[in-house]
Amino acid sequence: EAAEYYRGQRVPERMEEALNALFPLRPEDLYGELANYFSKYSKAPVICKLVGRKVLNGVGQPTLEVEIYCKIKNCEKRICSTVMSSHSQIPENALLEAIEADEKERNASVNTAVEWVNLSLNTMLRDLKPTDQCQIDKMLGEYFTNKVEEKMKIQEEQEEAEAVTSRTSSPAPSVKKKEAKPGKKSSVAEKPVPPAEPAEPVLCGSLAIGGTSLAIAKAGATISHVPLYLYIALLKHDQESPEEMTLPLPMVTLLNCEKISPTKLKLVKEVMLMPPVQLSLKQGIERILDIQKEMTRLLEFPGKMSISQLGDSRKAKAQNPEKKGPSQFLKRISHLGCLTTGYDDLEQLLLLMQAACNNIGLKLGTDMYLAINCAAHELMDYDKGKYEILTGTFKSPDEMVAMYVKLIDKFPFIIALIDPLRKEDRQQWINICRALGSKCYLIAEDAATHISKLKIDQNINIPMCSGVILKYINQTKVSDLIELTGILDGQRHITILGSPDGESSDDSLVDLAVGVGARFIKLGGLSRGERVTKYNRLLAIEEELAKNRTLREAKLEFIAFTEESQPEDQLPDVLPPPKKD
Repeated sequence: EAAEYYRGQRVPERMEEALNALFPLRPEDLYGELANYFSKYSKAPVICKLVGRKVLNGVGQPTLEVEIYCKIKNCEKRICSTVMSSHSQIPENALLEAIEADEKERNASVNTAVEWVNLSLNTMLRDLKPTDQCQIDKMLGEYFTNKVEEKMKIQEEQEEAEAVTSRTSSPAPSVKKKEAKPGKKSSVAEKPVPPAEPAEPVLCGSLAIGGTSLAIAKAGATISHVPLYLYIALLKHDQESPEEMTLPLPMVTLLNCEKISPTKLKLVKEVMLMPPVQLSLKQGIERILDIQKEMTRLLEFPGKMSISQLGDSRKAKAQNPEKKGPSQFLKRISHLGCLTTGYDDLEQLLLLMQAACNNIGLKLGTDMYLAINCAAHELMDYDKGKYEILTGTFKSPDEMVAMYVKLIDKFPFIIALIDPLRKEDRQQWINICRALGSKCYLIAEDAATHISKLKIDQNINIPMCSGVILKYINQTKVSDLIELTGILDGQRHITILGSPDGESSDDSLVDLAVGVGARFIKLGGLSRGERVTKYNRLLAIEEELAKNRTLREAKLEFIAFTEESQPEDQLPDVLPPPKKD
């Protein structure tokens, strides 16, 4: 019976093949080599267990961890885990009640996500191969759709019950309330601005979908013995291995300018440094660190100083050795991993940046470039119908466009503006793209919706822009990200992968960015462990690609927008020289 069993599995034949193959080699570890030889005949690993766990992200907020266990050679083995990043839609100046409600909602969402992973998804994905990413993502999408429909059904039933209760308690219809709404015409706006679109609802527990999809991709890469970035690239290119890969250029946050600080400037949320493409990533990071050190030193000086005084700050510090402690400008390291400061006007900030670079022998516009995150959606005063760019200074959407044109003309080393306008001001997006698109990237972050809502009938539901910042959060699946970046590539939009506010220590975002071929990556500053670990991963990938001779040099390609509102590529290999110092 035993002989028949082993012959049926071709064991004697394969044993003889193994012994004949290994004898000439006489390996030092014979049994290890035998194990390697026979492993190719073993069954493919299958998922045997998913474990969901509530953990903390980099800012101490609850989030979801998903672990994948597979059955490999008759043993249950832990393959990998992923920790999801969380993104809050609550602005900096939100009321305490809104913040507390958001925290309560986030906590409930994580608890629900843990329950989904440990119960429903654990059962649903058992015995599937972790390398079947598309099939698993499809199942996850169907599961999520069913949950959305369940919630809608419950809401409809509640609304019907409330309607019945209101009819029995007070039969008189509430006509007065309906008449009161159109009467709100107290706005002093010159032109009515489009109202803000409601925040996209996030289904409680949706983290489970994105977390499980990403964990499956990591497990598939581990089992396939390839790095995650290459595994993602293979998924995007139908299993054809790319001959060369390009690293995304980093947008490194240097300053986080608080919009609720006592200082006046509200227009700027983040100031980011972008190294020139001629530098390696390692050289670019080193240069940014030098600028960061010099900026920290300049910001430690109290009071307002002219540029000439700033340029001679080394002498000033030598003459005042007893003057210590941070000034009103420098406060702390923000959750974005950068310096937190405040300014009274934008020019003051930009001149200080120029002084810092000049002090260490660098020139903005040649040796380093700037990007500014305006976060314009946080500036709109809906009573006035205008953006408050400085405390007490307001501009209409059309005036904002004119202001940005003057800004880029005066400071041509600014090569990217993120969210210069709200997504609702679509005509102004068209105007600013036509005016500045050929010399500056105009990027939508908040002005673009979540990945799951961006794709509508193979089109991108965003205002006209140069590119989009995508964030891997909530119910986003790896297949969604790959599909959407393919559409963006086809429509000549650039892809930027961005790090959410509630970042975790998981560095998978970097592999996703490299794998899908993102043009830029926005990870925050060069402080805080959850952000630095991603830069370290990017450096490791650069080293690996250079070693394999598969690293392609990146290019900066601005886009010129025609009158027909269709972007046409303008392809300079390097940035045009600055118009003036």
